[in-house]
Amino acid sequence: MLDIFEKEKGRFYIRCFKRNQDILVYDQNKNIRKPEEIIRQLWIYKLIKEYKYPLERIEVEKSVHFGREVHAKKADIVIYKEDKITPYIIFEVKEPKVKKAEEQLKSYLSAEGAEAGVWSNGKERFILYRQYPKEYITTLSDIPRADQTWDDLFEEKKTYNELNPDFDLLYIVKRLEELVLAQAGVNVFQEVFKLIYAKLYDEDQAKNVRPGKEVLFRVYKDPKKTYQIINYELFQRAIGKWPDVFNPLEKIELTPDQLQVCVPLLENAKFFESGREELDIIDSAFEYLVTEVSKGKKGQYFTPRNVIKICVKMLNPKPNEYIIDPACGSGGFLIHTMYWVWDNYLKETTIEAKREYAGRYLFGIDFDDNMRKTSQALMLIAGDGKHHIFKRNSLDARDWTREEAKEAQVEIEKAGLLVKFENPIEDEENRKTFRYLNFDVLMTNPPFAGEITDSGLLRQYEFAKKNGKLRRKMERHLLFLERCLDAIKLGGRMAIVLPQGVLNNTNLEWVRQWLLDKARILAVVGLHVNTFKPHTGTKTSVLFLQKWNDDPKLGPLCPYQEDYPIFMAVSKKPGKDNSGEYVYKKDEKGNYILDEKGRKILDHDLDEIAKAFIKFAKEQGFSFWK
Repeated sequence: MLDIFEKEKGRFYIRCFKRNQDILVYDQNKNIRKPEEIIRQLWIYKLIKEYKYPLERIEVEKSVHFGREVHAKKADIVIYKEDKITPYIIFEVKEPKVKKAEEQLKSYLSAEGAEAGVWSNGKERFILYRQYPKEYITTLSDIPRADQTWDDLFEEKKTYNELNPDFDLLYIVKRLEELVLAQAGVNVFQEVFKLIYAKLYDEDQAKNVRPGKEVLFRVYKDPKKTYQIINYELFQRAIGKWPDVFNPLEKIELTPDQLQVCVPLLENAKFFESGREELDIIDSAFEYLVTEVSKGKKGQYFTPRNVIKICVKMLNPKPNEYIIDPACGSGGFLIHTMYWVWDNYLKETTIEAKREYAGRYLFGIDFDDNMRKTSQALMLIAGDGKHHIFKRNSLDARDWTREEAKEAQVEIEKAGLLVKFENPIEDEENRKTFRYLNFDVLMTNPPFAGEITDSGLLRQYEFAKKNGKLRRKMERHLLFLERCLDAIKLGGRMAIVLPQGVLNNTNLEWVRQWLLDKARILAVVGLHVNTFKPHTGTKTSVLFLQKWNDDPKLGPLCPYQEDYPIFMAVSKKPGKDNSGEYVYKKDEKGNYILDEKGRKILDHDLDEIAKAFIKFAKEQGFSFWK
């Protein structure tokens, strides 16, 4: 392929495919770096080997004159039509750090009369195509091969196996906003999710149903046909397949011309079968979509994945245990629980068995509809199957009496997770409110912000009563703490992220005493102040508990003790700086340390804390680590 070699000491060259000469790309002594030349040669190689363009139709550094300018600029690569005279496609290549320059490429196309152009920095690219005298459009995700026309690209069928699981959804979403969504007068979050669910449905059908695994989610020459297929053939049927995600009457609000611009950015991505690292990238795009306006003011933030992972490691969920997150957000705790069980307990089982686990044992609840859709989408992508994600207010038992709660009620009862009381009145009340549940493990990061003043809701909680009187208001996270303990069985365990004040403020000693009466405190891990930045600088801790239980018939044994050791740790390296930017490990020379897949490694200490806890748990004989 490419041959980069040291021709002289400290001076590295690359052989140009077209010019047949050595081009300097790096001079260690003079600090000269030309990464754009490497990108240019990669493109030339690809044009020759993949697109089958003969070298005689390719020119590099072609002079381009603009009007009366004396000094010409140079186009990096030009492909000519078969007459070898008329410019066909012009390439503008840049080094990886450079951002797109659409207007510069347009000026080259206009000056040379070329109908198409490609801008690329090695990581990102966009294609401009123009059927004169029409306006430039960016509706294509590729250029034609030497034996194709532009019209052929519109008609070319694609298959599921040709899709690419390695894509950057955050870049795609930002590009969608820039090109269309910001000016379309639509709800950006909703429209992106409609496109994603149409794409998920298309992949599901192509993978499992359609002959030849043909995918239909692609751009067609006629924008009306694109709209017809994406909206009616895919999105409307996605609503039928996943009816709890969208209203049955919803449709894509973009116009055919707007959709014609959006579809090419997504058409080559493969959501199903995306790896775990790719899922993190998808997750970051969803975090970007759920803006500060819609979630930050509620004290609701995406939990950093290193925090989620240590909670899962420390509580060690098993394949026959039911898991719930009552404030599931993007579903991070559920997804990483699924991966933990797959890797540690179901490694040798079939894919079907792994999907059955994901569809049976994992439950999530969130009151925010955007967050629910996010977690449902991620669970579908990660588990490629059924999910138990419901839109409910976990704090308010009244919300469970409504007709909309029926599906969640059925699934919880079917799994035998509703506590049954001997007293008929208590049992009937619990069947209405779903207050007391029998989950094995609960992990959550509840919203911190805001105080609850609704007396009807406050009456449901011990915390809201003082000396027999109802308090006028109560912090939301304290109610979540009580609600979470009610949701797990005797001997069940939980991890909950809380403001640090709950564990050390003198005026909350009564809360700590209540906890000691209800459960064993397994561990307290103080998180660094940067952990949740840039959203908030609130100091937080993760509290790990196991509910007291001395009856093995009711759950794992955890006999009551008055005096026992508690694992305590404080994180000093959060993996973020003061601005909330992620920090990655570097070697002594300042170069990033990469994992076996070539990805940067987050610089944090939570894995060491989890490892120390597991050692402690085994020494103490905790039932879930025997």
